[in-house]
Amino acid sequence: MIKLLHTADIHLDSPLRALALRDEGLRARVQIATRIALTRIVDAALSEAVTALLIAGDLFDGAERSAKTAAFLTAQMDRLRTAGIAVFYIKGNHDAENPITGQVDLPGNVHVFDGRGGKVQIEGTQVWVHGVSFSGRHAPESLLPKFAAPVPGAVNIAMLHTSLAGAQGHDTYAPCAVSDLAAMGFDYWALGHIHKRQVHSAAPWIVMPGIPQGRDIGEAGPKSATLIEIGEHRIDTREVPTSSVEFVEHTLDISGLDEDAIRTDLRAAMRDLAGAIASDTGLVRLTLTGHSLRKWQILRDQDMWTETAQAAALETGTLWLEKTRFDLQDDAASSSSGTAVDELDGMITAIRQEPAMQAELATRLEAILAELPAQRRAALTPDEDSAKALAQDLAERGTARVLAAMKGAAE
Repeated sequence: MIKLLHTADIHLDSPLRALALRDEGLRARVQIATRIALTRIVDAALSEAVTALLIAGDLFDGAERSAKTAAFLTAQMDRLRTAGIAVFYIKGNHDAENPITGQVDLPGNVHVFDGRGGKVQIEGTQVWVHGVSFSGRHAPESLLPKFAAPVPGAVNIAMLHTSLAGAQGHDTYAPCAVSDLAAMGFDYWALGHIHKRQVHSAAPWIVMPGIPQGRDIGEAGPKSATLIEIGEHRIDTREVPTSSVEFVEHTLDISGLDEDAIRTDLRAAMRDLAGAIASDTGLVRLTLTGHSLRKWQILRDQDMWTETAQAAALETGTLWLEKTRFDLQDDAASSSSGTAVDELDGMITAIRQEPAMQAELATRLEAILAELPAQRRAALTPDEDSAKALAQDLAERGTARVLAAMKGAAE
């Protein structure tokens, strides 16, 4: 039995996004989450006695420079070198724009494929690893022509950083179809780039291992690397857990509940979530939904309810509240129309749609964003459409707060 460990998209020292990290303990924990993920990958490689670790691109994150990042990576690769474990690494789009990748003298057990492609036999085995790195930050065309033919009579592993035929939320890089990969004759395709784990085929194996540490609510759930077990006549795979911080989405229906019952259900929900997560820490995005007689009072007091939910999360010892959303409807029995507050709601909605008001919102948002660090600003508003959407969202939430203060006091 020969074992290999396949990972990708580590994005070493990338910050976990979209978090209001006011708590020092949580901030310290999430700042090192990607390092913990890499450490756990190395731990798994050692405990499983693998022959090699495959890193299919985006080991680094963007153009961030850090001597500490380089030193940490070198130390982890040294752990593998001491155990006689080889490392095969292809550069993805983030690696290609990161200056560290050209400056770090990695230990001799690490083989970095270049943009021309190549193949290396794993010492003492009949396993060949083929790989092609990105030469620059963009790879608009397929890289498949750069792969040499599989070695006859051997097990052939191919490493590629690719968006395949396209994936929502991911730029198109080194495009190709799953059928193209299957036709090339390799036994296992070790892919990277798309952050959600997907096994596209088992004959041959075509595996996207997913990101080993989620960075925001869009990458929710436990994360892993993929262990490859090569037997005499077959190849098997299984997941190895890697994430220390796990994003969780949860919706709690509070229809018909009074305040005491809401608090009781909040605590019960958090206990259930704490028992279900696979990682050390859970970051919960909570949505309160349903039809409630107390809708406007809850919206008026949403800061208090957010703190209540945070306290329920902290009681578990493993959960933290990432964000609370309120998606409540009036109870059918208490809904009304034609009040002065309803008329005000209509007026504010109409004013928000006026071009002059939208221009004013955009100007005010631009002034606020100018106070933020460039990286955070780019994450919030990567383009003009997202800036407009953010301005509208903030205006709508502001309107809801005003109406909640008025209706909550009146009802």
